[in-house]
Amino acid sequence: MSNESTVVAGGATDFLTVRHLRLSGGQREIGRVLGAEAASHGWAPAPIDPVVGRARRLWFERHWPQHAERLRGIADAFGMDAERDDVLFDSPSSVPEGSGCSVVFCPPSSTLDGHGLFGRNYDFFTMSWPEMVAAFAEPGARAAVPGGTPIASRPYVLTTVPDEGLATTIITMDNLDGATEGVNEAGLSVALLIADITAAKPPEGPMPAQVGINPMHLARFVLETCRTVEEAKAALLGAKQTEEVGCHYLIADAEGNAFVWERAGGVEHMIEAANGGPLCVTNHLLSRNPDPNRLPEDTEQTFQTYARARTLAERTVDEKIGREYLEEIMDEVAVPATPGYPWRTLWRTIVDVQDPALETRFYLGDADGAVRRSEVLRFSPR
Repeated sequence: MSNESTVVAGGATDFLTVRHLRLSGGQREIGRVLGAEAASHGWAPAPIDPVVGRARRLWFERHWPQHAERLRGIADAFGMDAERDDVLFDSPSSVPEGSGCSVVFCPPSSTLDGHGLFGRNYDFFTMSWPEMVAAFAEPGARAAVPGGTPIASRPYVLTTVPDEGLATTIITMDNLDGATEGVNEAGLSVALLIADITAAKPPEGPMPAQVGINPMHLARFVLETCRTVEEAKAALLGAKQTEEVGCHYLIADAEGNAFVWERAGGVEHMIEAANGGPLCVTNHLLSRNPDPNRLPEDTEQTFQTYARARTLAERTVDEKIGREYLEEIMDEVAVPATPGYPWRTLWRTIVDVQDPALETRFYLGDADGAVRRSEVLRFSPR
């Protein structure tokens, strides 16, 4: 077992402090390290109905054994019996509840060098949980609640190289067993986005644990169990997915195949790009609004989801895309430094799926009316 822990971006004077954990060994050993990391932030396993706990444990053992082993390691970190069914060992640290983002996948046929390119902006609030809950419950009430640490200000990059199975690199807002995006050694890439920004709001209380994969689990489940888009489709169609938050996901592989996984009205959708071209996703349901040329105008509640989608589609049609051009497109739809607007693009990631790595630049704060960012950092699962 080996592990490395490094602060790679930001610090005490910046909005973000980003820590990179690189862990190798057995999944149970990796889980012990993640459990200890969560404990350092004050997290501890919570009680759960043992009937639900047993069902969850058995589901993970059958369908996602990598996660089941890590949960045993988290139990070890707290000196607890890993077979207990009355304790919830997953979701270490606080659970993010979705995000507004922009993602585009350019298949090899649309790029200058014939490599598939995956671009992602992670947009989220710059508020603490109490501030955000108050703002949604009663607009303008944010000043009446304690401030606290912004919920998205301590993200992690996690690289896990297990003794058996696929190595992965993921970014998570702070849930150490989930992911907001990532890539595995086979080049399969996944990004999570809010599926319907107009219906999204923070939960009023803790969500009950359910059997299956939650929205933060899904990306990591796919990356650890699949190498290709076709394998991902089969895995997701066969998985039990909980519906704590309405999210959708862009999934692409090293061969240039891609689709969006989306659930709406109890129906599962697998949406592919028309004519094998670029696939663009923001924060509205593609199953209801598939044509970027026929999207409605944005309102204050839509966070420019339609405008961002139109821009991505317009800038990628009939173009041969290079990396620098893709970076320009993602920056064009990023959130600018707007005083009093508690929403920023917290990081931008580019992935070349044939040379898999996350190449990410992080938001550090605003200064003189402009956004401050880190240098681009490369994190590879290989």
